[in-house]
Amino acid sequence: MKRLALFAASCVLGAACKTAEPTPEPPRATPPAPVAAAAPVEPASAQASVPMAERPVPPGLDAAVMDPSVNPCDDFYKYACGGWLKATEIPAERARWSRGFETVAERNQTVLRDILTRAAEGQGENTPDDKLLGDYYGACMDEAKLEQSLPVLRAYLKKLTALKTPQDVAKAVAWLHARDVNALFHVASDQDQKDATQVIAVVDAGGLGLPDRDYYLKPDVKMREARAAYQAHVQKVFELLGDAPFVASRKATGILAIETRLATARMPKEETREPEKVYHRLERKGLKQLAPAFQWDTYFAEVGLPAGEALNVTQPKFFAEVSALVRQQRPPDMGPYLSFHLVSAVRESLPKAVRDEFFRFESTVLTGAKADLTRWKKCVEATDEALPHALARPFIARTFGADGKATTLDMVQQIEQSFERNLDTLTWMDAATKAQALVKVKQITNKIGYPDQWRRYDGLALKRDSFLDNLLAADAFEQARQLRKVGQPVDKSEWFMSPPTVNAYYNAATNEIVFPAGILQPPFFGRDASAAVNFGAMGMVVGHEITHGFDDEGRQFDADGNLRTWWTPASDKAFRERVACVRNQFDQYTAVDDVKVNGKLTLGENVADLGGLKLAYAAMEAYLAKHPDQQAKVESYRFTPGQQFFLAHAQSWCSKIRNEAARQRALTDSHSPAFLRVNGPVTNLPQFQQAFSCQEGAKMVAPAANRCEVW
Repeated sequence: MKRLALFAASCVLGAACKTAEPTPEPPRATPPAPVAAAAPVEPASAQASVPMAERPVPPGLDAAVMDPSVNPCDDFYKYACGGWLKATEIPAERARWSRGFETVAERNQTVLRDILTRAAEGQGENTPDDKLLGDYYGACMDEAKLEQSLPVLRAYLKKLTALKTPQDVAKAVAWLHARDVNALFHVASDQDQKDATQVIAVVDAGGLGLPDRDYYLKPDVKMREARAAYQAHVQKVFELLGDAPFVASRKATGILAIETRLATARMPKEETREPEKVYHRLERKGLKQLAPAFQWDTYFAEVGLPAGEALNVTQPKFFAEVSALVRQQRPPDMGPYLSFHLVSAVRESLPKAVRDEFFRFESTVLTGAKADLTRWKKCVEATDEALPHALARPFIARTFGADGKATTLDMVQQIEQSFERNLDTLTWMDAATKAQALVKVKQITNKIGYPDQWRRYDGLALKRDSFLDNLLAADAFEQARQLRKVGQPVDKSEWFMSPPTVNAYYNAATNEIVFPAGILQPPFFGRDASAAVNFGAMGMVVGHEITHGFDDEGRQFDADGNLRTWWTPASDKAFRERVACVRNQFDQYTAVDDVKVNGKLTLGENVADLGGLKLAYAAMEAYLAKHPDQQAKVESYRFTPGQQFFLAHAQSWCSKIRNEAARQRALTDSHSPAFLRVNGPVTNLPQFQQAFSCQEGAKMVAPAANRCEVW
């Protein structure tokens, strides 16, 4: 499934997460009383005579997850999650595991598997979509047919290897891009950042086999080892496809050289977060002048873009290098590079030996996983990617009720009102800018659960006997849909995540927040959870996404989604000073081993976490004040409302990650590690300090002079 071409969508979790239906929560153990530092003042309610330690744990929290031997004012993450961290092992097939995102995604996958198995066996709903699902999933699961896929692959590779002229290279690249294989660069459609009503074409940097430019350019030992392992991996893949070792070695050397040139020309990832730096309306004419050696007319005719000049070139320097590369490389020498990128893109449709080689490389260098993902899970993910709306409809019917949508919308609106009230308290923002901010927050569109309009798949032809053919057909179908948008008005009803996904996002270009059904379940949201727990877990996610509209990127777009300056110079200066505090705070943290957090790369997410917690906490207080019955209910449980709030937030982020994956994320992910998404923001919040009676000087209390507050 396509994502936005640039940076406009900001998610609560970094990598795309697939997800699903809640299962009953395990029995909750009776916990020890909180440590002395967390002891609250007894609330004035009917429960006041019952000692705090003897009260029931609020629904939605699990005391067995905690480690009450840790002082929450020293390390709140370990206090809230220490029991889970001690008891939990990362599944062998995973690079990361969490009590929240991955656990919910696994439950969702079980529901999706049942839907797909029934469709593949002809026991589904007997609709055209159901047949597509059955054919796609059934072909993916047919291991015997996968072993026979190399002749089909070789027929496709012939399109990429018989290259004699620059026009042949352009045609081959276009053929790949029409199937969303991003060799050399990436083409997509996207909203014009400075005209939010129109869709234009976008060409963006692409073409790397390793996760980021740093893997090619950094001189440290880990990165040198990664490059050597990658080159050996590429060679092995070509050997498995039938090449002699010396031929495969030569191809691998050439591919690494090409990708290193592309990496050198790319902007650092943190620089691409600055909207103005990736907006260059050069149009087709300007691109041809910038990169004349690449045959753009041939390419545009073959790839399927509608006629027209409108074109954003995100990184001009990169495309100048693409031109130089194509000019200096003999056309036949581009064949191995293009071929490897096709093989990499379709790896899951190939024989087991090839799939095993990709897993071996990725597990040893990038993820640390000890076993490959079970085939059915791969096929569920692949089907959700290829046919998201066809699969989402039966998923929604099974898992998501109208009451869940209404309850979530009510929470979203409460937290948006919290943002509005908070604006009045900001002394650093002047009246003119506040007025514009108020217009923007009032104009946010909230999308919850699933789309109002389901996408259709008319014209997509799939079959049961070749998953490779199906994979490329589905990718070509979706890429054609994306490119047909160019020159058309923006469709503001479109979703950029499938409804079963365990994630949420804010899209600055459309000024909207999207909460798929997949995330609206425990531990993020529970129908039986206390109000404080729901505000701390799901409410923080809501506040996080709202704040993205006003983080260092989102604030540059107005209420209509146009990239323009709507801040006064004074408010702009004050904002920059405040986010500099957040950047500096996270620059001091270590992500893993010797790798520091990149405060600039993670700035938007860290600002959103801090703002999200503050907004959700204020919304909780306002809600409880208006609903005395809920206030009394919350106070009848163990832990004060404030403690419940922060514990719920932390317990939804309990996570473990392998070192290889942690290192990769530190270099490439705009989100900080989970433990810092808990401990980092709370050090700045007086509400946390009050909830757990933390004293000045405690590790979880930032000194007043260094305390960060933006929203």
